Amino acid sequence: MDFIPQFGNLLYTLIAFVAALSVIVAIHEYGHYIVGRWSGIRAEVFSLGFGPVIWSRLDKRGTQWQIAAIPLGGYVKFLGDANAASAKADEATMAALSPEERRHTIHGAPLWARAATVAAGPVFNFILSLVIFAGFSMAYGVATQEPTVERVYTLPSGPGDIRPGDRILAVDGVPTPDYTALSALMDGGPESATRAYRVLRDGTEITVTGPALMPGRVSGVQPGSAAQEAGLRRDDVIVSVNGAPLLVFDQLRQAVAKSGGQPVALEVWREGAVQQVTLTPKSTDDLKADGSFETRYMIGVAADMFFEPLTRTAGPAESLGIAAGQVKFVMTSSLNGLWHVVTGAISSCNVRGPVTIAKTSAAAASAGLKDFIWFIAAMSTAIGLLNLFPIPMLDGGHLVFNLIEWATGHAPSGRLLNALMVMGLFVVLSFMAFGLTNDFLCP
Repeated sequence: MDFIPQFGNLLYTLIAFVAALSVIVAIHEYGHYIVGRWSGIRAEVFSLGFGPVIWSRLDKRGTQWQIAAIPLGGYVKFLGDANAASAKADEATMAALSPEERRHTIHGAPLWARAATVAAGPVFNFILSLVIFAGFSMAYGVATQEPTVERVYTLPSGPGDIRPGDRILAVDGVPTPDYTALSALMDGGPESATRAYRVLRDGTEITVTGPALMPGRVSGVQPGSAAQEAGLRRDDVIVSVNGAPLLVFDQLRQAVAKSGGQPVALEVWREGAVQQVTLTPKSTDDLKADGSFETRYMIGVAADMFFEPLTRTAGPAESLGIAAGQVKFVMTSSLNGLWHVVTGAISSCNVRGPVTIAKTSAAAASAGLKDFIWFIAAMSTAIGLLNLFPIPMLDGGHLVFNLIEWATGHAPSGRLLNALMVMGLFVVLSFMAFGLTNDFLCP
C-alpha cells in the first residue's frame, strides 16, 4: 500500500507547482493584455492554460477570459493573430478589417505600442517580485542598526543570561556596533557552547553568558536538498555530527565538506526530543560573494544567530530599495549560473526542468505560506528574465524583431520570420528537454 502516500505526495507536488505557475503566468499575460489595451490593441482571448477550455467568460470589451485544461502556461490572443504566439498575422482577418480596425491589432499598431505590449509581460513579472519582496520588508520590518535581541530561539542549552531587549555591545571583548561586526564573529569563532556578551540592559552595561553566536539551529532548509529529503525542519537543532558534539554551526559545515559525499549521521533536537538522522551530502555548485561558483558537498541547511533581531518598520521607499536588490540578486545569480554552465565551469546539472521546479514548489509550500510566496517572487523574476532572452518564440525575440524594424524601417520578411520562429521553437524545446533529462539523470 506504499502507493497511497506516494500518490498523495505526487498530488501535493502537482497542486503546488500548478498554483505557483498559474500566479506567475497570470501576471505575465495580464501585463501583455493590459498594456496592449492601454495601447489601443484589442485582445480576443486571455487564456490561463492550453488545450480544451473548461471555463470561459466574455467581457464587455469582447475579450474571452478562459481557463484551459493543461495548466502549463497561458497566452493572450490579440485581434489579427494567426496563433497564440502573435508570431504572424491572420491574413484573412487582416484583409477584412478597415484601416481604423487594423490599428487595434498587434500587427497594425504602431511600433511603440507593439514593443510596449511585448515587454509588459516580463516587466509585470518583475513588478510582482518587487511587490512581494517589498511587502515582506514592510510586514516584517528590517533589523535595527544596533544588534538588539527581540527574542531568544529555543535551544537545548537554554538562553543563558541573554534576555529580550538586550543590546549586544561586545562579544568576548570584541565591540559589535552593528550587524556587520557581529557577523564577522560568527564564522571561525571558538568551538564553545557559550560566549561572554557585553550588553546594554535597562540603561546599564553588564556582562552576561549566552549561547554560541551561531549554534546548530536550522533557520531554513533548501528545497530539494539532502536535508529536506531527510525531513529536517526549521527550528531543528543539530546537537551532534558523526557522534561528535556540535557546539557551533561551523563544525557541521566542516564535517559535511570533509564527508566526500559519504553519509553523515546527525542527532537532531526537536521540541525536547532527540532523534537520529542520516543523510548523504550532495555535490553542489555554490554561488560565492564575488559571483563565481565553488563546488562542494552540502546538505542544504541554513543557520542564523541564536536570537531574532529587533526590527523597525520599513517605509515604502526603503522596502522598494531592498526589493530591487533582491530582484537584482536573483537575476545576476541566474545569469552567472547559466554562463558558468555554458563555459563548463560548473556542472550542466545546474540546469533543471519542470520536475525539479515542481518538487521545489512543493517543498516551499510545505515550509509554509511565507516560504511559498517568497518562492513565487523568486520564480517570477527568473521567468521574466528567461522571457527576455533574444530567442524567437520568447518575448525577447519579439523585441529583437521590433528593434530590427526600428533600425531598418521595415519588419523582417514573413519568410525570414517563419524560419526564425522555427529555430526559436527548436531552441526552446531543446532547452526544456535538456532540463527534463537532468531532472531524472542528475543526483
